[in-house]
Amino acid sequence: MNKTSKYIWLLVLFLGLVLIRAFEGVLFYDPYLTFFENDYLYIDNPRREVAKLVLFTSLRFLLNTLLSLGILFVIFKDKSIIKFSSIVFGLAYVLLLIPFLYFVINPKQEDYYLFFNVRRFLIQPIGLILLLPAFYYYKLNR
Repeated sequence: MNKTSKYIWLLVLFLGLVLIRAFEGVLFYDPYLTFFENDYLYIDNPRREVAKLVLFTSLRFLLNTLLSLGILFVIFKDKSIIKFSSIVFGLAYVLLLIPFLYFVINPKQEDYYLFFNVRRFLIQPIGLILLLPAFYYYKLNR
């Protein structure tokens, strides 16, 4: 892959992440988008459909993961990095979904900060933000 096509692929993949974020209100069911803007100060918890919320949160996590894996592949061109990253994303999904479900089913105002951050790890490409510099550092020292 030459430099031009590499940069084009990176641009397209990063644009995909930006579009997911830009159109999150249209693409995904998430009553917590507006709730955590300032409603958490005034109401206890938004009305929500748990199954639908988990489905759309999982879909968003999957889309972010696929785009993140694509970015890692374009940058490093190493299948072992993609395999390891896939395992990390899979474990992160399972380990984050458990507290996410707990907070959705048992909402308590004192847990909102922790819930907000668990939810953020599920809906934002934070895994890419963590793995990209880690693999870069790994490649430099190898």
